[in-house]
Amino acid sequence: MIDTPLSSPLMQRGADFLGVQYPILCGAMTWVSNPSLVAAVANAGGFGCLAGGNTPTDILLRQVEETRSLTDRPFGINFVTIAPAYKEQIAILDELRPKVVVFAGSFPRREEVALAKDLGCTVLCFASTDSIAKRMLDYGADGLILEGMEAGGHVGHVTLTILLQQVLFAFPQVPIFVAGGIAHGRLCAHLLLMGASGVQLGTRFAMAKESCAHPAFKQKFIRAKARDAISTPQYDSRLPVVAVRALRNKAMDDFGRLQLELLDRLDQRAISREEAQLEVERFWMGGLRKAVQDGDVDNGSLMAGQSVGLVNAETSVQEIIDEILTDTEAELQRIRGLIG
Repeated sequence: MIDTPLSSPLMQRGADFLGVQYPILCGAMTWVSNPSLVAAVANAGGFGCLAGGNTPTDILLRQVEETRSLTDRPFGINFVTIAPAYKEQIAILDELRPKVVVFAGSFPRREEVALAKDLGCTVLCFASTDSIAKRMLDYGADGLILEGMEAGGHVGHVTLTILLQQVLFAFPQVPIFVAGGIAHGRLCAHLLLMGASGVQLGTRFAMAKESCAHPAFKQKFIRAKARDAISTPQYDSRLPVVAVRALRNKAMDDFGRLQLELLDRLDQRAISREEAQLEVERFWMGGLRKAVQDGDVDNGSLMAGQSVGLVNAETSVQEIIDEILTDTEAELQRIRGLIG
């Protein structure tokens, strides 16, 4: 047990909200956040979240059962609202009944937030702008995950430093968990002092020993620099796509060509905009599987946040959480000494 006399009071609100020891969240990563990783995070005192991604409902149900067999602690499920399987997943929410539902990717409908809450779930929604934060709270979200564009996977276009000022400072009454570019406890200390209820890390946990990511995938992360994790552009407003941050490789170039192809098909009215957007998501879901499971780091998607430049080793989940707690406490002690 790590002694955290200064950290604990700052973490209490987030810990109580999630029902965990420490409000340290492992971001839900498609093909990575499986039952073993989620349970390892939960058993270490943090909060794990299964990645719904584009998982078929029968498999998602089995994953929930497996996770519950590995831990008796709370965990959540992340639903990507723009994933092809999203509607089918939401339709069985009454069977899944996770402690926390996290809506990601784009906006959930107001009635979907209400459904989750009616089933007794706590609802967290991602916010990548101040307007989205306000809308999600208006829809009834219990809390927010404030994610800067430094994060990996589907991201917005605003940096975390701006979002902290626009959202975290503006809604002190709301439990807000901060994500995007976080890798070390020293930064966590300052975020807690700013009013964050907790922090979410993705890239760091993708490198955990308990992560199922292929060794070749992890080696790419170890060798990567922060600037290697780039965000995809949107070529044309006729095909709105959520930006994806990943390490540059052949798959990133292929995505550019896919957008051009889909725009051409839109011009020919051979495909609807909704169908085109689904094609985009299928590309990323399939590409991520190639990289994570098969180790195809050239043709697969290497979704990573810019914090990949701070990750240089594979360590256990327990070691990651212990290090964050130790460094958070040490930084708070240092600050106390500075202000006397």
